[in-house]
Amino acid sequence: MRIQEEEIEIKADLSSEMVMVDDIPFPPHITTTKPLPFFGHGITDIEIHFLQIKFTAIGVYIDPEIVGHLQKWKGKSGSELAEDDEFFDCVISAPVDKYLRIVVIKEIKGSQYGVQLESAVRDRLAADDKYEEEEEVALEQIVEFLQSKYFKKDSVLTLSFVAASNTLEIGFSSEGKEEPKTMKVENENVVEMMKKWYFGGTSAYSPSTISSLANTLSLKLSK
Repeated sequence: MRIQEEEIEIKADLSSEMVMVDDIPFPPHITTTKPLPFFGHGITDIEIHFLQIKFTAIGVYIDPEIVGHLQKWKGKSGSELAEDDEFFDCVISAPVDKYLRIVVIKEIKGSQYGVQLESAVRDRLAADDKYEEEEEVALEQIVEFLQSKYFKKDSVLTLSFVAASNTLEIGFSSEGKEEPKTMKVENENVVEMMKKWYFGGTSAYSPSTISSLANTLSLKLSK
């Protein structure tokens, strides 16, 4: 199900020095409804026969106002925060905009990414007894959107979690030659579990991203 509202214009600040994540450049700010600074980074990978295969590089952008919602954890180290799921529950629920920029390192089919996402989100919904027909339809639409894409190297998948409307806008662009394709998700339960897949502490999709985000937030909270 899609919401009928104005498209969010996403702008990357390319005038400042780029942040490098595994040799992939990320803009220091992304502007959605407001400018969001770069807050953390990571990768997704697997190890096969002692060989690390990297699939994606991830950049996290968050409204700095999130720090005001996390004062309970002031003084905690990054390593402590990375292991604290209650802390990341508060990161997820904080009413601020959050944005993910995911850049493909090793090409895969969009259907492969979609199946992995669908399984993780469906399991979380089922565990909380929130997987009903509306959630199933919303998930199917996300999978349908992704499976029509081919994740070539340097393709970009974006997820913009908009606090004001509790919605998610998913975008995809490849090689910068085509207009980015977008879809919106308005099912709040699915949006919440998508946040948990990416920001869910010890059960999140990318442990390295969680570690980086915890270190940044620890530093912000110490000021």
